[in-house]
Amino acid sequence: MEKSENFFEKVYEVAKLIPFGRVTSYGAIAKYLGAVKSARMVGWAMNASHNKDDIPAHRVVNRNGLLTGKLHFDGTNLMQQLLESEGVVVKENQIQNFSEIFWDPYKELSIDL
Repeated sequence: MEKSENFFEKVYEVAKLIPFGRVTSYGAIAKYLGAVKSARMVGWAMNASHNKDDIPAHRVVNRNGLLTGKLHFDGTNLMQQLLESEGVVVKENQIQNFSEIFWDPYKELSIDL
């Protein structure tokens, strides 16, 4: 259990670095952490982060820009509302300019967590 909690904490540290108005994917975080096949585990970490106000879980979406984690937010459209308040355009649960606002921690960060 300690290993997964440590992994979750690493996920949270990366998520805290996602800039305002940008998004990343579960898989991109997993790749950055050296756990390429652990995108689902990153999703679990994001789902478990909703009691932590300092984790911008709304900025983490699936590899196609879909708001797959929206069901884990309070309210029907809270994830979308949070993204839109940052200027992100969302239609039918998908980020419209995904490739333009995608933040890849593997390319953007030079720190090891």
